[in-house]
Amino acid sequence: MKFKTKLITLVVAFSAAISFALPSQVNAALNGIDVSSNNYGIDVSRVPADFAIVKATEGTGYVNPQFQTNAQQTLSSGKKLGIYHFLNAGDPIPQAEAFVKQVRPYIGKAVLVLDFEDTNYSKVQNANGVANAKRWLDYVYQQTGVRPWIYMSLSAENGLSWPADVIANYGIWIAQYNSYNPVYGYQPRDLFGSIKQWPSMTAFQYSSMGYLSGWGQNLDLSVFYGDRNTWDKYAAANGSTAPVTPVPSQPAESNVASDTDYAQTGVFKPSATVNIRTGAGTGYASVGSYAPGESVIYDHVYIRGTYVWARYLSYSGRYHYVALGVNGGESYGSRSSGYTSPVSHTYYTVRSGDSFWSIASKYGISMYTLAANNGKSIYSVIHPGESLYIR
Repeated sequence: MKFKTKLITLVVAFSAAISFALPSQVNAALNGIDVSSNNYGIDVSRVPADFAIVKATEGTGYVNPQFQTNAQQTLSSGKKLGIYHFLNAGDPIPQAEAFVKQVRPYIGKAVLVLDFEDTNYSKVQNANGVANAKRWLDYVYQQTGVRPWIYMSLSAENGLSWPADVIANYGIWIAQYNSYNPVYGYQPRDLFGSIKQWPSMTAFQYSSMGYLSGWGQNLDLSVFYGDRNTWDKYAAANGSTAPVTPVPSQPAESNVASDTDYAQTGVFKPSATVNIRTGAGTGYASVGSYAPGESVIYDHVYIRGTYVWARYLSYSGRYHYVALGVNGGESYGSRSSGYTSPVSHTYYTVRSGDSFWSIASKYGISMYTLAANNGKSIYSVIHPGESLYIR
């Protein structure tokens, strides 16, 4: 659309001994892209993504020539599928009819989306456009049983008057870019400002200048605040009210005293895969993970209800968080204290399924830098067991 981390150390010297329990699977946010004919030639199956949202139609007379190909690539590669219509000014019902005709084979398999944004030739972000958007959403729901999302800028959500039933029944996908600088790999961030009318965001498009392996040009990057099961509920043709997304519209940074916190440093070595999150809570976006054999240097520990969390400063300059275990239960791994400074160099041992993109995004660096650090290009083959120099 046009709106267009790894040494961690941990010291847990609590005044009273605290044990931890390995938690069950934590709900993770999904990272993905949207594509249209602007991305002509893309093979979605080759791009790392949890989901892809494909443009199907615009107005009444345009069908994306890549729609069927990209939709099938998405499904065949196990990614979650979304399909969108770009709303033009004018009667929304013929537009909705054209969209439904194209997406009929995917009902129940795909999230449906209305793209609500202005172009040079079609202005929809006004009172009449809001009314037309409601008519489009209601018609598509009546015809398919699927409650679509609506995609718009933060200013459109803040500045236009949206009907209560639209807010209640249709999820919102917010677009907001901080800059047009390149973003290498998925790097979800907090929203600057806040939504005013919807209680929470369903998804957030935070960059139109994303770069991922498998495609040499920029892509729109988004995060969906839910797991695969939640996505399926949005796609289901059951006529139910849209599911509530399990994340606040703008999570607060977990860097202030709340519950219990400790200014501690140390090294944590996980014994199981743990999610890296943007805040100290399972409702925050997941931006990666640490696996057994890796380590994390942390500078603060938080107890937030069920879990104990460690905070560390990523190479990207933002605080990230990992759960050490369950409060009062067993741990996620081992912890050691007395950390004073990081090792001078960081290396990573390649595992099956790794790519330059996945390794670089774990450390918060560019995949191009990672490849160059090792005398390679991003198109070079890397093999399990190979050691890569990170820093």
